[in-house]
Amino acid sequence: MSTPDPLTDPAPAGSTDPHAWFDHARFGLFVHFGAYAIPARHEWVMSREKIAPEEYEKYVELFDPDRFDARLIARTAREAGMRYAVLTTKHHEGFCLWDSALTDYSAATSCGRDLVAEFVDALREEGLRVGFYHSLIDWHHPDFTIDSLHPLRDAPDREERNAGRDMARYRTYLHGQVRELLTGYGTIDYLFFDFTYPGEDGKGPEDWDSEGLLAMVRELQPGILVNDRLGLPGDLRTPEQHQPVAPMVDEDGNEVRWESCQTTNGSWGYHRDNHDTKSADLLLRMVVDSVGKNGNLLLNIGPDGRGGLRRTDTALLAEIGEWMDLHGDSVHGAGPARGMTAPQGTILTRRGDRVYVHLTAWPMQSLHLTDLPRPVRFARLLHDGSEIRHHRVERAEADLHAHMSVNGLAPGTVTFTLPIRRPEALLPVLEILLEPAPAG
Repeated sequence: MSTPDPLTDPAPAGSTDPHAWFDHARFGLFVHFGAYAIPARHEWVMSREKIAPEEYEKYVELFDPDRFDARLIARTAREAGMRYAVLTTKHHEGFCLWDSALTDYSAATSCGRDLVAEFVDALREEGLRVGFYHSLIDWHHPDFTIDSLHPLRDAPDREERNAGRDMARYRTYLHGQVRELLTGYGTIDYLFFDFTYPGEDGKGPEDWDSEGLLAMVRELQPGILVNDRLGLPGDLRTPEQHQPVAPMVDEDGNEVRWESCQTTNGSWGYHRDNHDTKSADLLLRMVVDSVGKNGNLLLNIGPDGRGGLRRTDTALLAEIGEWMDLHGDSVHGAGPARGMTAPQGTILTRRGDRVYVHLTAWPMQSLHLTDLPRPVRFARLLHDGSEIRHHRVERAEADLHAHMSVNGLAPGTVTFTLPIRRPEALLPVLEILLEPAPAG
């Protein structure tokens, strides 16, 4: 089967940025899957419950994800309006989802499958960009020294166990596995490392040889996007489980690329008893909030112990996808509406000559925008294309009253007259088409 063109533009016209596809995509899927889905008590269950590696191995022996369907996952992501997906190739537990030549602690040994290969093939069939998550941490490896996060941190023989461990050997293993992932599956678009925690009882960049690791990644995949969790500056920042209050900037005040990674229910891996699920409405507001601040949203799901998707997750993604089918232009290829002030109860994004007003609260008929950069050519509700009438307050009208502007509105304000009844759309969007910019 031939690989279809990606749904994300490789780069805007004239752009030489190999990562421009990411800015166009704006919305991606995170998939956390591993042996931790079997105890079903959070992906950090090994550390939280201080389960020794030899005891934890029982979950790996039982790992048989007969319901893991990479094609279903990829199709679900595409239909939800996502344009890339990231899979946990190995989480902190050390269990690998691909057929690694460096260990038999893998899905290939447990169930005879290379889930990474299945995932990559499925994404490419759906035209999605391919991302790998890879943990720098490995609580199973015998040379990974016991630290403050390790399940054996409170073991009475901790020092004795550590005496025989060698991080140099672990670094060789870590680099070798990353090499396998970046040479065995074709072009990889995004590598999400996780994570560095320097300090007296932690791990810093020197423990991973972050500089050497990043250099190898750049050599093997020159166009790849790499996150910021090696303890070195990366291609983007990755705030976790929170939304920035403004576009992210560096120490000089220059905007930087960023992506907020979020969960549907607060857990990354499958957590059977966690029912604190966000609504589709809230998740959509998080998506457009990210776009409006020049960022992306990476939304996570955690397949269960058999590899199946939770019904609550698939229902959420289907609801988001229904909205994206009608409103995706306000997300894909869009960004901040710079120089504009969002009225209360709205989130603004912009794509070229089009401004998108996401109405998180439905106004009483009139919506006022005070700083549109150019005159309005046309306005419509995006879900059905229906016209929304508008009126601009001119200076001549304002001058009728020397002491105030008409109806309290400043000259130049554009008022859009919305229907009294809120549309059925999950998040209504007003699309404003601006007049073309003057030539020259």
